[in-house]
Formats: sequence, structure tokens, C-alpha cells
Amino acid sequence: MTVLKQTHQASPEPRHDPTAAPPLTLAEAFQAVVDGPLPLRLTAYDGSATGPDDAPVGLHLRSPRGAAYIATAPGDLGLARAYVSGDLDIEGAHPGDPYPLLATMSGLRFRVPGPRTLSAIARTLGSGVLHPPPPPPQEALPRWRRVAEGLRHSRSRDAEAIHHHYDVSNAFYEKVLGPSMTYTCACYPHEGATLEEAQENKYRLVFDKLRLKEGDRLLDIGCGWGGMVRYAARRGVRVIGATLSREQATWAQRAIEEEGLADLAEVRFSDYRDVREGGFDAISSIGLTEHIGVRNYPAYFRSIQHRLRDGGLLLNHCITRPYNRRTSTGAFIDRYVFPDGELTGSGTIIAAMQDVGLEVRHEENLREHYALTLGGWGRNLVEHWDECVAEVGEATARVWGLYMAGSRYSFETNGVQLHQVLAAKLDRRGSAQLPLRPWWDG
Repeated sequence: MTVLKQTHQASPEPRHDPTAAPPLTLAEAFQAVVDGPLPLRLTAYDGSATGPDDAPVGLHLRSPRGAAYIATAPGDLGLARAYVSGDLDIEGAHPGDPYPLLATMSGLRFRVPGPRTLSAIARTLGSGVLHPPPPPPQEALPRWRRVAEGLRHSRSRDAEAIHHHYDVSNAFYEKVLGPSMTYTCACYPHEGATLEEAQENKYRLVFDKLRLKEGDRLLDIGCGWGGMVRYAARRGVRVIGATLSREQATWAQRAIEEEGLADLAEVRFSDYRDVREGGFDAISSIGLTEHIGVRNYPAYFRSIQHRLRDGGLLLNHCITRPYNRRTSTGAFIDRYVFPDGELTGSGTIIAAMQDVGLEVRHEENLREHYALTLGGWGRNLVEHWDECVAEVGEATARVWGLYMAGSRYSFETNGVQLHQVLAAKLDRRGSAQLPLRPWWDG
């Protein structure tokens, strides 16, 4: 073992490098990494500013911690950390609905400056670059980066991911989602329809596509707070709902009992794979496929097919990409909103259904409807902002405002889509006993 001896020689005076770039102001540092003119106003805690004085929206950087977040996690993750922690404020838009800011920022393009400028930026930020602060506590650690791929979407991992997103607070969701407590894309009969009318219309559309009638049996997997369960039960259908969120199951079962539907409906705190019953006339999966992982599609659709009777129908309602590559949801969504979420195109979903023997009968894209739905949720959050902050804290409320506004913009611009795919389980003769044409008002 070698022991290092400490010397007591005086440290030499640092040499002045006349070629070193002087430190920049924070506004200058930000402008240095932006390619082109800024469409917004940026002000910072050092008193500097950049961007048009008359810009309708802007950002205010409040602290060195916020600057360190942005510098050490470039892109949406660093900005999200600074915003969620309260170190970055929005000006000209409400934190419950920062859509105007995000729409403006969509045109920003970034570049890597030269070594001299990078050195100056590093001197401006100081030790925050070398010793970045820990992320806000609302951020879920992406443990999948440290484990084998095969461990993703295990039952325990799926339950943990669902808990992170859906067990925030029922009272919070009541304020944001409105009376329907429906956290999936609505279907607007016309642009002037209310959010509640559109959610009711979505359930009608699913009900009609599945050809449900009094006395039928429906399994609703990933049932949320039981909106589809109760809609079908009110019309005489016997329904089982399954959700991995304990908070959702408790709320939904209470609503079932309050409506006097307990003889027809139940919601279980359960993995859909643990539902032992079979022979269902129909299965609805509204907003679940995003959580199960693309590699699990074959097992997922085989499980559904196994539980359907011959001639039974499946309605799969899912956020998709406009292409069929397998992609993550992005750093901010993955760590703050939907841990382990994956999206792909409707073609991949349809192929997976066909490969297990389900016959696809119809599909449609409700992309614009989800943009309208998210706009409605954003307005609800703004209207009930103080109550929501009191319930879950400002940081979590900021996460939801940012997530919903960004998602709204993505649906409007075809960054993401929403597809409903209807499929049938054929009998041994290849028949599903369906009419020649669709029977609903789509």
C-alpha cells in the first residue's frame, strides 16, 4: 500500500490566460445555444434579458439551481426539472395551462457553440455544472436503465408505474377530469360540445361498436375510475372492470354502489391477467396498451382472445405514433408522467391482433378529439388551480399542466395519434356473425 505524502508548498498563483473567454451573462449563455432569433423573452436572476421586449410569453430563470438543471440535462428534461422545482417561471401563460408558451417554443432550434463559447458558458454556470443538484422528488428514477430489458413490465414494475401516475389523488383528478372522472380521449359530437358530453359520447361509441345489449358480459381492462363499467351497467350489461390503481378501484366501486349498480358491475384492484372468468361477449381496453410494452403485445392480445367467446369483440383504444417504430415517450413523460410507457403506430397494434387470430374489422384515428379533450382538462386545472395546489402541491400541479399542454400540442400537430381498433374472435368456421357494414354512427 502506498501512502501519499502531503506537501506544504504554497500553490502557485494562477496564470492569466488572455485567450480565455470572459464569463457571459445568463441571457447571453442562453442565446449562444439557440440557433436563430428567440421567439420569446428570457429574463434571469443576474438581471440579464434577451428576446423581444414585446413577446407575448416568456421565461424567468430564478436561481443558480435552475440554471444547473438546464445545463446538465439539455432538452425537455432539464427545462422540466427547473420548472417543476419552481426555479423557472412562465410569464404570459398560466402554470395550469402553459400551452401558449409550448406552442411558441416549438420553433426553437438549438446548436452546439464553439469551444471558446462553451468555456465561457461553463465559467458562467460555475460549480453547478460539475455538481448538479438532485432532481425534484416528483421525478421517478428510470430504474429500467439499470436492469435487464426483460424485467420491464413485470407485474410488480407495472403496478409501481401505475401507482406513480394514477394514485396522485382522487380529489385532484375530480377537479381536473370533471364529473365523468374519465382520463382518456373523449369523442366530440361537434366542436361546441362540453367535455362531459364528449366523454359520454365516447362511451356510447365504444358501447355501440361492441354491439353490447342488455344481458351481455363485458370485461373492461385498465378501467380507471369505472366510467365505461358504469355506462354499460346502466344499460343492463354485466361488467367486470380491472385496474392496478387501488385509488381508482376504491373510487369506482363506491360510485357503482351509489348508483345502485352493484348487482351488475364490479371494479377489482387487479392485474387484468388475474381475471379468471372467460366467455365474455366483449372486452374494452381504453388507454391500457400504452403501459404494457410493445414486446408484450402478443401475450396481451392472446390473453384477450382467450377470454372472449366465439364471435366476441374487442375494442382497443390507444395513443399511438404516426409511424410504426418502437419509441419511448420521451424523458419528461417517462420520468414524471408515464414511467415505462411505450408508443408505436396503429399498424403494429393491428398486426399484433391479427397474428394471434383476431380479425380486425374497423379502425379510426381520433387525434383531434384528444387535443380538444386535453384543452378541456387544462381549463379545469386553471379554474381549480388553488384547490389542486392545496391537494397535491405546486410542483405536482406544474407537472400536470406541462404534461397536458405539451400533449395537446403533440396531438394537434400529429406528433401522436389516438386509434380505436375493433377486432373479432372468429368461430371455427371463420364467422363473427357481424353485419356487412358498421352499425354505429361513427
